[in-house]
Amino acid sequence: MDRNASPDQSAQDTPDQAMPDWEKRFRAPRVSLPEWAEDAPERSLFISNATGTFELYAWDRATGEQRQVTDRPNGTTDGTLTPDGEWIWWFSDTDGDEFGVWMRQPFAGGPDTRAVEGLDPSYPAGLALGRDGTVVVGRSTDEDGSTIHLQRPGSPAPVEIYRHSESAGVGDLSHDGTLLVIEHTEHGDAMHSALRVVRPDGSTVAELDDSEGGTKELGLTVLGFAPVDGDSRLLIGHQRHGRWEPMIWDPQAGTTRELAIDLPGDLSAEWYPDASALLVVHSHQARDELFRYDLASGERTRIDTPAGSVMGATARPDGTVEFLWSSAAQPPQVRSTTGARVLDPPGMKAPGSVPVEDAWVDGPGGTVHALIQKPAGQGPFPTVFEVHGGPTHHDTDSFAGQPAAWVDHGFAVVRVNYRGSTGYGRAWTDALKHRVGLIELEDVDAVRAWAVDSGLADPDRLVLAGGSWGGYLTLLGLGTQPEVWALGLAAVPVADYVTAYHDEMEALKSMDRTLLGGTPEEVPERFEASSPLTYVEKVRAPVYISAGVNDPRCPIRQVENYVGRLEERGHPYEVYRYDAGHGSLVVEERIKQVRLEIDFATRHLPEPAPGPQPA
Repeated sequence: MDRNASPDQSAQDTPDQAMPDWEKRFRAPRVSLPEWAEDAPERSLFISNATGTFELYAWDRATGEQRQVTDRPNGTTDGTLTPDGEWIWWFSDTDGDEFGVWMRQPFAGGPDTRAVEGLDPSYPAGLALGRDGTVVVGRSTDEDGSTIHLQRPGSPAPVEIYRHSESAGVGDLSHDGTLLVIEHTEHGDAMHSALRVVRPDGSTVAELDDSEGGTKELGLTVLGFAPVDGDSRLLIGHQRHGRWEPMIWDPQAGTTRELAIDLPGDLSAEWYPDASALLVVHSHQARDELFRYDLASGERTRIDTPAGSVMGATARPDGTVEFLWSSAAQPPQVRSTTGARVLDPPGMKAPGSVPVEDAWVDGPGGTVHALIQKPAGQGPFPTVFEVHGGPTHHDTDSFAGQPAAWVDHGFAVVRVNYRGSTGYGRAWTDALKHRVGLIELEDVDAVRAWAVDSGLADPDRLVLAGGSWGGYLTLLGLGTQPEVWALGLAAVPVADYVTAYHDEMEALKSMDRTLLGGTPEEVPERFEASSPLTYVEKVRAPVYISAGVNDPRCPIRQVENYVGRLEERGHPYEVYRYDAGHGSLVVEERIKQVRLEIDFATRHLPEPAPGPQPA
């Protein structure tokens, strides 16, 4: 059965007291961590869904005035401030297709204008804005690969200073505008980047490549130049010791300084505004902590944060730290180390949910960490295995509307940080090679068996669900593990890997070549083994698929190929197409999609088996 997208007005006018909690969690206004202009810290930019669509907002902290900056039918989330705070730059695509140009608008308000003339639309690949008006734009297209263009103030047009067929992008521009760092994968390994620092004319100052030309699985990432003039130090992330850690590289002096921060798990960092210390984010076992690391003494001081996840943090010029925090039970809050709530969204507050519990399960590649949420009462419960996207991502103890909605409807929810996930060390992430999809599903299956054996999950009422890479794993799991899943819910999935490869954006082609070891023509057997389409004849469970018609990551044609095969079989399925890209920024659309998934599950899951009868 096919469903077409249409406006869903069924609950827009529902009084708060009559609205179910799961819908309130989506409708309640939310805000992102405000970004502030480096030389005008009272000027900030944040994202909010206050109008029902996620858009950019300007906030003048000196006056308290807030102003909506963008207003587009499918929303806007990609934007930044110039260092002086005078301009807001935002990326303009078409209905979520991620292909477009940079626009700009005065901070105080005014017309939007094309930010850089002479550059055709493209996929974005980084942006850097200098204090003197220098602009550096990264672009990616199927025809040109990765290009970087620099425009000096007063010059009539940008100049191309970098080009390569493999994925690359703008890292950062030094405080004085004399150095630019490029993050690239010229060696062909899209999972492990190298760095090149260049002058504004594109000439090379220094190179750093821990992969040694792609021969070692060691990556680097840009965290930012020191935020003071005359300081060429660059903060980067490295994987030399089996996890992500911060390091300081001075490309002009040719020196590196590894930082001895003795904590388990992954570490990221950003500079304090005077460059005397680092704000360190410590991620371990799906939760986060913050620390101040003094660069002169090496002293590490913990910053008090509640148990849960930090989705962003920034050090302000006065030494305070602002951070966006949540847990599975508590909605997001923008907090400060002063104890104040920094930015409260207006209107209805999101109801809380149930906390997560941790499960550690023996898997074929090592111990697998899973996060469990369950309703009141005794199991076994109908259980949704909600598989995260990425694949280089991981589920955390943070607030999420979709799992909470399932719990409200009597389901347990299990989220598995399978091999390929970040947050558990480099070896765990890099295990995802060549047997793509099949490796992750081995870990999901180990957790599934544990959930059934422990009495948590009803073995006859198991739902496999996910979006993006999680949607891909859902369809692949329905075909490769058909006997265990009662239902599948796949959002914006890869369904036909070969067609997806040929239709997707160039940066994702590079990632697929890295994961599978080549193109579909070079390693056809690997693409076949990892493609859900290969196993579509074995699928037993009813299938629900939602897909954005403008999606550049999981394009619609390959979804249609899979749906066509289900149709030929006469297999029970429903497909919902909506007019957006890789997901939606419209609150009502998100609610509609969750409602459709819950409705599909309610209609297609078998009734629970009768319990033991009294004597």
